[in-house]
Amino acid sequence: MTSGIWYRLDMSSALEILLEPIRSSPLLPEVADALRREVEAEKQLRAKFYQEMTPSQKIEFIGGEVILHSPARNAHLDATLNIGILVADFVRKHGLGEVKIEKCLCVFPRNDYEPDVVFFGKNKVADFDGATMKFPIPDFIVEVLSESTEARDRGVKFEDYAAHGVGEFWIVDAERGIVEQYLLEDGAYILETKTSSGDIRSRALEGFSAPVRAFFDAAENYAALHAVKN
Repeated sequence: MTSGIWYRLDMSSALEILLEPIRSSPLLPEVADALRREVEAEKQLRAKFYQEMTPSQKIEFIGGEVILHSPARNAHLDATLNIGILVADFVRKHGLGEVKIEKCLCVFPRNDYEPDVVFFGKNKVADFDGATMKFPIPDFIVEVLSESTEARDRGVKFEDYAAHGVGEFWIVDAERGIVEQYLLEDGAYILETKTSSGDIRSRALEGFSAPVRAFFDAAENYAALHAVKN
């Protein structure tokens, strides 16, 4: 188990590092114009993405590109379902908001993601209706790793989730049975715990605790669910 490790810079520090090399450059106007053109072109691609996406697809829009997802392995599906069941039952029991599992398009300022498990607090849920297809930034996200998604989960998503206020982020390795729990502190994630055993306690879902093995084993999941209900 590991705790208290800081990951990445907060957004303001990252922006300062990006801007500093060009602030004094004579090419600043040209760079600014090029960036505006890039942003406008990406907005048009994103509008097309929204027009063409369908509820049957698991699809994301990241950095101007449309990402279509292939079918997941059984271990990935089981872990996603097991975590979703426990979290959703707790949230419903305590009236905290709503939990969604896969194919929930979460709209960030630049990108659109479909995480494996997400939680929205009551203030955000108030705006949902039966036709909602574009959801706000979640309060809690779980991503279950796969070979095709790990680089994005640990890269652009990690950075974007932290920069835009996702208070808690779990990265789950279903093949190895490991959960990494990241908590947001001053705009950056700290690794609160990385473990394959014991219990994990959520901060975003105050009062939620579950055995890590219940995320990967059906019998332990059932036992943990029964304990949550009682």
